[in-house]
Amino acid sequence: MARIELDPATPVIIGVGQVSERLEDPDYRALSPVGLAARAAHRALEDSGAAPEAAATALDTVAGIRQFEISVPGARPPLGGSDNYPRSVAARIGADPERAILEVVGGQGPQHLVNELAADIAHGRCRAALTFGSEAISTVRAMAGATDRPDFSEWVGGNLEDRGLGLDGLLSHSQLAHGLADMPSQYALFENARRARLGQTRAEYASGMGELFAPFTRIAAANPHAAAPTERDAEELVTPTERNRPIADPYTRYIVARDQVNQGAAVLLTSVALARELGVARERWVFLHGHADLVERDLMERADLSRGPAAVMATEHALEVAGIHTADLTTIDLYSCFPIAVSNVADALGLTADDPRGLTVTGGLPFFGGAGNNYSTHAIAETVRGARATPGGYGLVGANGGALSKYSVGVYSTTPTGWRPDRSAELQREIDAWEAPDEAVEAHGWATVETYTVKHGGAGERTGVVIGRSHADGRRFLANTDPADQETLRLLSWDEPIGATVFAYSTESGNRVATTPERMTELHDGPA
Repeated sequence: MARIELDPATPVIIGVGQVSERLEDPDYRALSPVGLAARAAHRALEDSGAAPEAAATALDTVAGIRQFEISVPGARPPLGGSDNYPRSVAARIGADPERAILEVVGGQGPQHLVNELAADIAHGRCRAALTFGSEAISTVRAMAGATDRPDFSEWVGGNLEDRGLGLDGLLSHSQLAHGLADMPSQYALFENARRARLGQTRAEYASGMGELFAPFTRIAAANPHAAAPTERDAEELVTPTERNRPIADPYTRYIVARDQVNQGAAVLLTSVALARELGVARERWVFLHGHADLVERDLMERADLSRGPAAVMATEHALEVAGIHTADLTTIDLYSCFPIAVSNVADALGLTADDPRGLTVTGGLPFFGGAGNNYSTHAIAETVRGARATPGGYGLVGANGGALSKYSVGVYSTTPTGWRPDRSAELQREIDAWEAPDEAVEAHGWATVETYTVKHGGAGERTGVVIGRSHADGRRFLANTDPADQETLRLLSWDEPIGATVFAYSTESGNRVATTPERMTELHDGPA
């Protein structure tokens, strides 16, 4: 192969690092999020082979992933936190960058930052950037009520580009009113719509989810950073038990993202010119061959609730930019907060659960751990390691945020390449122009169930959630079952609800659905 002449401004990843600790570990230190990220950052600097002090001094940009505990409005970290998370981490490694970024909420953040900062390097706006994230959720939950709990508060000041929560379009007032503030319930709606589209029974679909994730558990079991390193078979993953309790149909606890983690990861990017100045060996360099960042329509604006086309478009476009096909990939990591986040992209790419390459490099969010918004930094770190181990191979990382809402993709390889621009902005305009169903805030009359889930609470409490279409005008609406309406709850729990006819009515607490108007009258002693 002919040696290509690289532009000195070409972005390249030169170092990655990961850390973790479990409550039961003999060397457990109860590290704060800053402490975990700083240790991961140290490892990334060391991984480059450059003098860590020189690499830290060269940093002009640091970018931190927002912890879960500061990812909702008005949140206060139970054990305190830093007033400037990126600069706290930078100070721990001896860096004093010009720019510090705190990214928006969402699992797309790690890959989006790599894409963005690589472009900054390519266009001369940056020479060296460090991205990192960390979660100490296990420690916080274990110690929040302790009398001798640690204090993670620190004040470092300095400028900070806080990008805010970025929750616009991810959660509406109607969703809040109908109990759709949690991710399992939203993803369950997509999952059940996909099951109906495939024409599968509940048992058949559950078996497929188990078969999809069983190989993930084997990879997690061999990963020293995994939060739940236990191999499980397909049946065990989806069979409800006391430990594997139902969450939101069709999910049991084992197949949803696990947030009980203490994990941190970091990625170090520089220009080729700086990598040479730092003396980084050529075999440490990993190039970003393809990339894309797209945002899906809001939940109620999606034409087909069984699919997430923006994520598919982003993945296909990143492969197009890289100039390769799915068959050319050596490693794959598809974001796996819930099964449909994997199957949505895998279906489109022709990937199957038993693909010999695997669909994760870490073990996935339910088993490796859903390290808040930062999971994909770990996926990128493992992908970089895999690229170095198989020179010339290609690794794909798909990072998902929200409810199949935001998707960022990267394609990595040691094969040299210059910076390759993408067409994400053009594709986003196409997505934004798609036709969307009209939504009815208040629903009344006969309707068809488009999708559904049943949420499982404590003490056997269950609540049905329905997205329906009005027979009168075709408008889409959200609704719940009435707490006393066991008949409609039974329809959602045991029969085939999708395509069933129900009667919708509006109350002060939101929309409700019942099997008949007479049933609604029985519940409320008169028409709504």
